[in-house]
Amino acid sequence: MIFHTKISRQFVGQIRNPHRQDQALVNRLLLLLKQCKSTKLLQQIHTQMLINSVQMPMPNFLLSKMIELKDFSYSSIFFPRVPINSYAFNVMIRGYATTWQKFDLALESFVRMKSLDVKPDNFTYPFVFISCGSLLASRIGRSVHCEVVKTGLLLDFHVAHSLITMYSRCAEMGSARYVFDEMIHRDLVSWNSIISGYSRLGFAGEAVEMFGELRKEGLEPDETTLVSVLGACGDLGDLNLGRWIEEYVIEKRMELNSYIGSALINMYGKCGQLESARTIFNCMKRKEVVIWNAMITGYAQNGQSDETIYLFNEMKETGPEPNEITLIAVLSACASIGALDLGKWIDEYASKRGLEHNIYVATALVDMYSKCGNLGYASRVFENTPRRNEVTWNTMISAHAFHGQAKEALSLFQRMLEENSSPPDDVTFVGVLSACVHGGLVDEGRRFFNLMTSSFGLTPKVEHYSCMVDLLSRAGRVYEAWDFIQEMPQKPDEILLGALLGACHKQKNVDIGERVLKLLLEMEPSNSGNYIISSKIYADTKRWDDCARMRALMKEKGVTKTPGCSWIEMEGQIREFHAGDFIIEGAEEIHRVLDMMYEDMAMEVL
Repeated sequence: MIFHTKISRQFVGQIRNPHRQDQALVNRLLLLLKQCKSTKLLQQIHTQMLINSVQMPMPNFLLSKMIELKDFSYSSIFFPRVPINSYAFNVMIRGYATTWQKFDLALESFVRMKSLDVKPDNFTYPFVFISCGSLLASRIGRSVHCEVVKTGLLLDFHVAHSLITMYSRCAEMGSARYVFDEMIHRDLVSWNSIISGYSRLGFAGEAVEMFGELRKEGLEPDETTLVSVLGACGDLGDLNLGRWIEEYVIEKRMELNSYIGSALINMYGKCGQLESARTIFNCMKRKEVVIWNAMITGYAQNGQSDETIYLFNEMKETGPEPNEITLIAVLSACASIGALDLGKWIDEYASKRGLEHNIYVATALVDMYSKCGNLGYASRVFENTPRRNEVTWNTMISAHAFHGQAKEALSLFQRMLEENSSPPDDVTFVGVLSACVHGGLVDEGRRFFNLMTSSFGLTPKVEHYSCMVDLLSRAGRVYEAWDFIQEMPQKPDEILLGALLGACHKQKNVDIGERVLKLLLEMEPSNSGNYIISSKIYADTKRWDDCARMRALMKEKGVTKTPGCSWIEMEGQIREFHAGDFIIEGAEEIHRVLDMMYEDMAMEVL
């Protein structure tokens, strides 16, 4: 069949000569192939190839164009019909690995390539290593690494770089570093591969150290280098190096694009320098969603819930569409201050955008609803989530525990074990033990605490000991709680000791209270709560001199009581109130209404 198109008319005169392949025809087909922008046009070129019996290397170029146009079906059908050669296998493996990210098919093609005695080369191995890294198939990667060493191809930059990346994605930085150290010549990409691996896996110190070595070698870092190092600076809280990188970007007149701009904002946010982060944000001419997310997340991570919500509202009005990362950050802010109405709006928005089944959004919604006091909505979101990870289970178990529903929390934990979808981790047991605390289940708490090590191989952390101390303290067993602290492999923290001090106040136990207070004053001498609770313990036992001594000691050290703070959501706006604060909008009217309420309550009592 001849297509009656411009292409078919160009060749109709040449079809009549089947005995000679015209080089001009091949050149014209190659030119059209290079200019081709659609599968339909590509099929017409393919037709002319068949009609004119055009041989190699034309099929290779045709396959390459199919992959460039991202036509998976067409490529998969055509590839087996191409004469066996390394070029065809290389472009197909590259297509599987990069164009379609079908990494398993890339490795299958590599195995078939070798079974047909087609020799892999330096164009084959980089995409094989990319596939191994993406599938976390380090065992296969090691085997291919041996092949590369035998063939001497490890000297090729692209092969070595992809091998370092493969090991870093598989969290085997020792092997990645070995490959890096064995390289005779290293370029900037080599350094970027190893620095990026360290930074991404949380080895921030090593990433910064390698960055220092790079500069000693006299190499100029590029955008990729700086983004990786900025991530490490944020993890380390290394503000000095972070500021140096910002100055370097300005000095070298590098473009402040979304890639490096978001990295700077994230770094400043993690270092608690929100003003510097906001300066970068305001300087960005083009604010893509990643920039908004970086700034919103920075506010949320630093407990600036009001600013988080304010900026989110600004984003809705003037910025791009929020994505799942935006929603997760804002939901954490809603959970912190009880902004239930905004949380519900985000729930509806996520449903409209098809994000309600996103495991991270769903988990954030469960957390928000539970912390805003709506456990029913939290349960609804949890049950409607088709796929749950350990964080989702942990959040729902902790929600039941937080609301005093011990039986429901423990039942959900049992269901988690039975469904076997996610193994419990140390956070799971914090939720389970907290449920025992709220339910006063001392024996059950001991059983679950012991179960951590005996059945799940988990080592109890200070949080688990805190729960056990709290559980024993609430049951009035303060001496047992103190013995439990004495047996801890780690030093107790202020949260654990604070729980026991509170129990001593409740039980009027001066003996253990004084022991706990001595440790607390060494750990946090500026915490007003420790002085106040201790003075109350002495007052309850009528030791007035000691009570007065604690108040005097508090005054002598310049410790002041932190005023109480609360929030209320009114007409979509969050209002914040501090105890004794009269310099707020509408203060007189608020206090007038409160006085009326007090009078009404007094009348009801009478």
